[in-house]
Amino acid sequence: MTIAIMQPYIFPYIGYFQLINAVDKFIIYDDVNFINKGWINRNNILVSGQPHLFTVPLKDASQNKLIREVALAQGEPWQKKFLKTIQQSYQKAPYYEKVFVLIEEIVNLEVNTIHELTHSALEITCAFMDIRTEIIPSSTRYNNTELKGQERILDICKQENASHYINPIGGMELYEKDRFAKEGIRLSFIKSVASPYPQFKNAFVPWLSVIDILMFNDQENISKHLKAYELI
Repeated sequence: MTIAIMQPYIFPYIGYFQLINAVDKFIIYDDVNFINKGWINRNNILVSGQPHLFTVPLKDASQNKLIREVALAQGEPWQKKFLKTIQQSYQKAPYYEKVFVLIEEIVNLEVNTIHELTHSALEITCAFMDIRTEIIPSSTRYNNTELKGQERILDICKQENASHYINPIGGMELYEKDRFAKEGIRLSFIKSVASPYPQFKNAFVPWLSVIDILMFNDQENISKHLKAYELI
């Protein structure tokens, strides 16, 4: 059993989906503290050949709240504005029509929290990309919030009888391979490899939201992008 654990992000970059695709179970870390100015409720798309940051507005977001407790802002017509930006930026992309329907479905979901939105968005997008990994919110099981950092990750691994835990490359200073090995668990870090693709006639801009890859690639090429990584 191979697992990964990550905070939920809205329309994250391809590396996030590479991680999901690489494991048997993906745990959404929704009962940890919200991160201000992180990627939970925002990401970059391509606008006029340049990265453009979009943000899903939240109500009283705070690092003193758990991610699952943070509500979406009500009464702000962000969906209409966001969809219009997508339309203006990508309407000439080869796979615009199918992908726009996907995005429209997600942003118009009747949900109240950023966790509900990101969880649903991940499941819908994974289905679109033919990723079949089981996705589990950490708040629905485990009951180990008293543990912190590496020890909580290890406890989740043991509860799932995991033999292999994969973490994004940014966690190399946080997790120790020897500590995992003592519990009989292999620890690997996933490192995405930049894989350019045509973005109209612009110079290639890497690591944008998955929206960008979906707009410019068919299913065969999406599958190739999902495998463009190395485990360390």
